[in-house]
Amino acid sequence: MRATDREQSILAEAIRFFAEHGFEGQTRELAKRLGITHSAIYRHFPSKEALIERVYEQVYLSRWQPGWGPLIQDRSRPLEARLGQFYREYAAQVFDHDWVRIFVFSGLRSFDITGRYLDIVRREVIEPACAELRQELGLPDIAILPLTERETEMFWGLHGRIFYIAIRRFVYQTATPAELDDVVGDAVRGFFIGARELSRELVAGRLPAATP
Repeated sequence: MRATDREQSILAEAIRFFAEHGFEGQTRELAKRLGITHSAIYRHFPSKEALIERVYEQVYLSRWQPGWGPLIQDRSRPLEARLGQFYREYAAQVFDHDWVRIFVFSGLRSFDITGRYLDIVRREVIEPACAELRQELGLPDIAILPLTERETEMFWGLHGRIFYIAIRRFVYQTATPAELDDVVGDAVRGFFIGARELSRELVAGRLPAATP
């Protein structure tokens, strides 16, 4: 087998292995599953940490679509429509057994896959969506009145609601809807019923009182 093919074979099996056993799984056991020597893994990956980094790139970074950030900020469409499209596309990418289980295992251990990935979500989706909601409601720009935790937590709540379906499916292994488009649409619509009014209240509470 060519070196590049062997490397891809190790990486593919490592993804499955870590999804089953978490990052406490030993590379010796991974080598046995592959039918190769332990040292053969380290000819392609200098350390377990380097292998995990490649798992992160393959499983997480490769699925993040470069068009999602611009989609959130596309003011030619209502924000509700933008987020509906984003979360339908997002669910199609991340509702995957290995993706979800590795994500959870990483959060339980010292590997920073979860934190690094959520930082992307925060920068590309959560904070821009907060800013876009303010713009849509005619509220002060975040450059004038910075975002608060309560505003960002509204959008993390929506994100968490949708991702919890994946947790139920792949971690708890309980029944979840087979078709997600309508469920995701319901979550986004339900979110905006309350978010518009709450956002107005949160921002209004920080504005200086009008001079009589």
